[in-house]
Amino acid sequence: MTLSLTSPSFSHQGLIPVRHTCDGKDSSPELIWAGVPENAKTLVLIVDDPDAPDPQAPKMTWVHWILYNIPSAIRKLPEQVTVAELPTGTLEGINNWERTGYGGPCPPIGIHRYFHKLYALDIVLPDLNRPTKAILEKAMQGHILAQAELIGLYRRTGNT
Repeated sequence: MTLSLTSPSFSHQGLIPVRHTCDGKDSSPELIWAGVPENAKTLVLIVDDPDAPDPQAPKMTWVHWILYNIPSAIRKLPEQVTVAELPTGTLEGINNWERTGYGGPCPPIGIHRYFHKLYALDIVLPDLNRPTKAILEKAMQGHILAQAELIGLYRRTGNT
């Protein structure tokens, strides 16, 4: 079975509901996965936007959420998950707002793509002390068993 990632909140390539954005409650969507390899020890979740700041002229990938060392037996994260509700052992990284936790879509212009990327790793990573995406990706090198991707779209009302 191939690793898969879905959400009851939005379909792949579908629109992300306002409640999961800066225009709503800015709450994380429920995420569900299946097909985790038997030899996986942990999972990593990275949510980012490669279309920042303008999809017509992107200059950077904006990181919205980083979680790592999610136990491999876990199969979902509930909607609006809090730090206290994260599975035991799960650690957080720093997003581009220079804080931990989920930061929802808030594009300044146009319709942006939000990549929810799930990785199955063959190791438990050490505590990387709130790593950036780059630091986490370097630590993951050579340890990725499988990966899945769910893309959601969002455009703020009034954005062209």
